[in-house]
Amino acid sequence: MLSALGYGSVIAALLGAALMAGFGYRAGLSRNGNEFSATIARRAAYFCFFAMCAGMVTMEIALLTRDFSVDYVSRVGSIETPNYYTAISLWSSLDGSILFWGWILAGYAALFAFTRRREISAHVSAGANVESPRGGLVPGLKTTPLVIAVIGTTGLFFFGMLAGPANPFGLVSPAPLNGPGPNPLLQNHPLMGLHPPMLYFGFVGMVVPFAFAIAGLLQGNVEARWLRDSRRWMVGAWAFLTMGIIGGGWWSYEVLGWGGAWAWDPVENASFLPWLTATAFLHSAMVQERRGMLKTWNLSLMIGTYLLTLFGTFLTRSGVIDSVHAFTEGVIGPLFLGFIAFITLGSLALIGWRSNRLHAPGQIESAVSRESAFILNNLLFVGFTFTVLLGTMFPLVIEALQNEKISVGAPYFDMVASPIGLALLFLMGVGPALPWRHASMDQIKRSFKWPVLMGVAAAAAVMAFGMRQFLPILTVSFAAFAMTTIVEEFAKGIDARRRIADRSFFGALSDLFVRNGQRYGGYVVHVGVIVVALAISVSWTWKSEREATLRVGERVAVEDYEVEFVEVWGRQEAQRFVIGATFNTYRDGRFLGEEQPRLNIYNNSEAPIATPAVRSSLTSDLYLTLITFDSENQEHATVRAIVNPGIIWLWIGGMIMGLGALVAIWPRGKSRLRAASEEMISDVATPQPKPAFEPILEPAFVTDEADVT
Repeated sequence: MLSALGYGSVIAALLGAALMAGFGYRAGLSRNGNEFSATIARRAAYFCFFAMCAGMVTMEIALLTRDFSVDYVSRVGSIETPNYYTAISLWSSLDGSILFWGWILAGYAALFAFTRRREISAHVSAGANVESPRGGLVPGLKTTPLVIAVIGTTGLFFFGMLAGPANPFGLVSPAPLNGPGPNPLLQNHPLMGLHPPMLYFGFVGMVVPFAFAIAGLLQGNVEARWLRDSRRWMVGAWAFLTMGIIGGGWWSYEVLGWGGAWAWDPVENASFLPWLTATAFLHSAMVQERRGMLKTWNLSLMIGTYLLTLFGTFLTRSGVIDSVHAFTEGVIGPLFLGFIAFITLGSLALIGWRSNRLHAPGQIESAVSRESAFILNNLLFVGFTFTVLLGTMFPLVIEALQNEKISVGAPYFDMVASPIGLALLFLMGVGPALPWRHASMDQIKRSFKWPVLMGVAAAAAVMAFGMRQFLPILTVSFAAFAMTTIVEEFAKGIDARRRIADRSFFGALSDLFVRNGQRYGGYVVHVGVIVVALAISVSWTWKSEREATLRVGERVAVEDYEVEFVEVWGRQEAQRFVIGATFNTYRDGRFLGEEQPRLNIYNNSEAPIATPAVRSSLTSDLYLTLITFDSENQEHATVRAIVNPGIIWLWIGGMIMGLGALVAIWPRGKSRLRAASEEMISDVATPQPKPAFEPILEPAFVTDEADVT
């Protein structure tokens, strides 16, 4: 029953995607538009989402009721697995993860259709023959159905896989009495309920900016309005991806027992690559909106970001890599590779076809300007992307050509990441302080006087505290430089609001976020990046580690901590047997409490999985991993004790980045949601001349002069 219902939901979603694509292309590509087709495409997006919701609910019911007649449940479910891990095992294996991906894809399609529903109404009320002053249909009236159509086209691929080779609703007969349960690593910590969904929402969310890019190329409209609209979606997906990457680092730190958060694992790299190109786009898009430059570049970044999300999915599901993140090999890999090739060739063909409309009239007037800083920023991001991609793919290429296994380890990635990351950190302080077009020497002196002084002072301070490594000192200096620039930008904005509106300090600060959240949300993101950079630098520089075999009552000292061995114990849990050790922990002679690192032995795994004990504070973490124990008389145990200074700020910095992105995309009242039709109708009138003055407040994510006060 559940198998038939779930599979029927997938088929319904496949039909909905076909309607989205067919009617969306018809409405978007017809000469005068077609409001009937646009309406059908929009409603098909809703239908598709509801169908996928039915499929998701069906699968969760099958998992939680342990219906082993459903193929996916028989492969990842078990009677012993707790309900929480049973529910999240939806994304613990191949077919379920594709189902989850498809549900999120349908959700984005429905959300986009809902937020743009008034454009369809504007189309109907204005008539199909509304012309823009530059000729052709008003852009927004045809862009929306085209975006829906492109999302529907991607849906055809994913829902087609669910209906065919990745069908999770296959019927097993006779049904087994029990199953193996999820991968032990994926049921070893509650963070598995957070990390993968955030990554999925980020990965899949990139389809909307990609669809905007393809729609713009099909329509021949690559101007600022659709770029502004698509960037809001990019920021949302970028925020989810950021939270997914930070959450993945946290999961690795809390589960794998090695004391680090990032190992340059191929699948970690695959999630990092689209983050780099998406970040590059969020900066370069400002140059196009402000100066009319980089049209082809921005289109390429939008398309490339989505391709990199597909590439990351291919790596995870093709079986070509060996990783704790990878699923088993199957026919999914070649299908993904074919879809990537189709998207790549189709996008290149469209860019070539529209090349005559991609000419950018603007040009760089001075090497010392905001656009120059953004362009250099983009080159660094793309260079970073290339070096990470090269290090990730090189072993695979060598293995394919020479049948020889090699590895590219952390030293390579650290070597290339450090200088590029430092340069980006420096530019984070340079860009906001420079004006557009060109900067005079007086402007440069005024803008960089205090940032430079604070950078030098910070470097001197950490050297006085004992930091001697060159790169960490430079990181602290550049972080202080960039932070001072951000503080000055906030100070200027607050001062302007207090003078204009006679507001208090906190009232003026609130006004900055309410009236110009795109810019100041961007600055909050930059603050988060600075915090992350400092956390990495400090924890890497002052990390201490010691491994010792202790008898009962003995202690080992690491920095200002002491760890005393108390006992070894064991207990049987539903899905695993747990062997743990109890340690008393002290700091500067003061008792902190007990910590219990464990070795978990799962029913479907012979090798034990270490679960560290972590005692966190704002200054440092004490990280304990149980290595071995005396199985006979339980009088001694071997423990690895690590002190990670400031690593908690890595997670805090990630949260600050997510908060800043949320501020940047938060709707500014109902007017932004209902103004789309009015804005498009107003496009028919003569465009307003550009103001002759430079606005005081420059948005960092959306240079929308209507937000400038």
